[in-house]
Amino acid sequence: MTDKHEEMNDTLVKVQGFWEKFQKPVLVVIAVIVIGGGGWYGYNEYIAKPKEEKASEALFKSEKYFAMDSSNLVLNGDGQAKGVLNVINNFGGTKAANLAKYYAGVSYLKLGDFNNAVKYLKDFSSNAKQIQVMAYGCLGDAYSELNKKEEAVESYKKAANTLDTDESNSSEYLFRAALLEETAGKTKEALDLYKELKDKFPKTEKGFQADKYINRLSIEKN
Repeated sequence: MTDKHEEMNDTLVKVQGFWEKFQKPVLVVIAVIVIGGGGWYGYNEYIAKPKEEKASEALFKSEKYFAMDSSNLVLNGDGQAKGVLNVINNFGGTKAANLAKYYAGVSYLKLGDFNNAVKYLKDFSSNAKQIQVMAYGCLGDAYSELNKKEEAVESYKKAANTLDTDESNSSEYLFRAALLEETAGKTKEALDLYKELKDKFPKTEKGFQADKYINRLSIEKN
């Protein structure tokens, strides 16, 4: 019994010694966790959420102009609403600012400013695959206009492979990739892409046309 008491006392002394030695670091860690958790909550509630709401409000009018195909108004606003460039510059890190980059890129593409189209579309990403398909496709168009064929092909291929269920757009962008490879003299790469187009999207308009290109390139290749 005495041995058990002594053993318990030794254990207690060790625990107390540990606590005396490490209580300050342990308390600091606990404080950091508590304060950090509270700080994160406070940041989200009082900074991030209001910023996101303001960004969404600022973007609202631009989205209407985007639907109306009024590219200059989308970018620069109408004197009251300030446009997507203002959202991008003043609300960085928000979902609205990210979406504003898509609107900016597409608007610049329509205006023929292909360098700025590339700039903003490259910096945009979305989990909404339907929008991401269009972003990659428009990026491919911008690169193509700049005669950057390799970058254009890669962007078109990304567009074609982002959402297979969107057969209309996916087949269109795969066709554009194949056509660019063909015009660049890359017969094998073009032929492979036309075959992929036929295999993946046989019921689409571009899928129906694929045989014509496959036959022609196969003859040329041989």
